[in-house]
Amino acid sequence: MEIRIEPITDRVVTPELVRRCLVVLLLAASGATLAAAQQITVAAAADLNYTLTELAQRFERTTGNKVTLSFGASGNLYSQIANGAPFDLFFSADEEYPKQLVAAGIAEASSVKTYAVGHLVLWVPSSSQLDPAKLHMSTLTQPSVKRIAIANPQHAPYGRAAMAAIDHYGLTGKLAGKLVFGENVSQAAQFVQSRNAQAGLIALSLAMSPVMRSAGKYWELPADAYPEFRQAAVIISSSRQKKAAAAFLDFVLSPEGAMVFKQFGLNPPAHP
Repeated sequence: MEIRIEPITDRVVTPELVRRCLVVLLLAASGATLAAAQQITVAAAADLNYTLTELAQRFERTTGNKVTLSFGASGNLYSQIANGAPFDLFFSADEEYPKQLVAAGIAEASSVKTYAVGHLVLWVPSSSQLDPAKLHMSTLTQPSVKRIAIANPQHAPYGRAAMAAIDHYGLTGKLAGKLVFGENVSQAAQFVQSRNAQAGLIALSLAMSPVMRSAGKYWELPADAYPEFRQAAVIISSSRQKKAAAAFLDFVLSPEGAMVFKQFGLNPPAHP
């Protein structure tokens, strides 16, 4: 946009004239900012609810770009993207869904980044008489535990990790009738937080959130109880805001982003 200001050498410089000039300059600056700002839509695994919300707010304050977040089960988000949903960036709770999008020509191969390793915990409400830190997985076999909430393993990596852990401890048969499935790991957490289940196998990143930290207690399962699941992000090929999407991904992977992830128990893989 071109801005022209008439010479004022032949005019008396009055306060009103100065005010008008300042208004023109401020409007021009505002217009330039609006033109430069971009909006991206991000599909993200439900375990990132608190983490990415915090990072998106920081990114918006720093860049002026707008980030719209849509949380859900990674498998469901993968299906939406594969069917043309207009997302710019996808944060999955595993590496497989991003790789499948790349293989299908739907996502940018060069943009795939592993950002964290997922961790599973056994969580119970603070009002529970059970102490998972002492009972470990035998918490789930106690008579008072009628329902155990996990994410749906059909489309949620945390649900598959929960099932693998149950099998690892030889509890598949004993617990089969107790399991209730959330659409994603966040909904599974809501089930147990709202007392619709007495225990849950959920993401450490949710258990460490301020809301759930104050509402319950948990035991972190050992890493060998389930297959390691690395969490990866990828830029969608059809995105019209690839530059802004890449900038947000870089911000998430920055030292500041790593610090926020660490607050919620998410650390980068030991071997990228």
